[in-house]
Amino acid sequence: MTDKKGRYISDLTTTQFTVFDNGRRVPIELFTNEDTPVTVGLVIDASGSMRSKIGEVVAATMAFARASNPDDELFAVQFNDDVAQTVADRPFLRAGDLGALESAVRSIRPDGRTSLYDGIMVALDHLALGSRPRKALIVISDGGDNASEATLDRVLKRARDSNAAIYTVGIYDDDDMDKNPRVLKSLAETTGADRFLPRSPGDLLRACSRIAREIRSGYTIGYVPPDRDGTYHRVRVQVDPAPPQRLNIRTRPGYFAAGRSTQR
Repeated sequence: MTDKKGRYISDLTTTQFTVFDNGRRVPIELFTNEDTPVTVGLVIDASGSMRSKIGEVVAATMAFARASNPDDELFAVQFNDDVAQTVADRPFLRAGDLGALESAVRSIRPDGRTSLYDGIMVALDHLALGSRPRKALIVISDGGDNASEATLDRVLKRARDSNAAIYTVGIYDDDDMDKNPRVLKSLAETTGADRFLPRSPGDLLRACSRIAREIRSGYTIGYVPPDRDGTYHRVRVQVDPAPPQRLNIRTRPGYFAAGRSTQR
């Protein structure tokens, strides 16, 4: 949650929030704005189009880690023709373990085609193994895909079913024929996160640092779904009374309410 100048607002109380599920007001059962550790996956484009940008990606990754909670669980997945975890023998690294993270990202050698969708699917599967209750992915790519078995529809459905926020960072040149910023926007909006399109190395560093601050400054609000009917429920959050400054409130647009099991 930010004001009109992009500054994070972190001093609101639970009584100021109202949550609506499919238009119905629901009682808030969980509320916190504490900086609690999260599990974060870095999903990095390692296709041939990234050769000239991999140095920027390393710098941005380290900027993110330095601005993160040192107890965050991190892992990195790289994708080109195939998908691989950068540190195969360690499922997760601590954000405070900067040396190991930097070595892992520097080991990436861009080459081949782009399997973005497959990379995100693998990252979502691994993210579910993390021990932190809050989870996020950061996807660094041009948004194009020419090698995946998975489709965008499958990825978006998987993202909606997860509780992960997917932040996307688009890195590409204007003449990049494979760029697809619309895909990056869809991934972010589906999960209540944000898309960034940095136009310079400095902008990229600032974007990754901002993502880290947003993850640490967010509110966690929980409630019991009023109906477990297996359908998609739209969520709206309202702040009242509103602070003097205009607020930008971003949440997941909705979720699928799991149907009730029937005993036989």
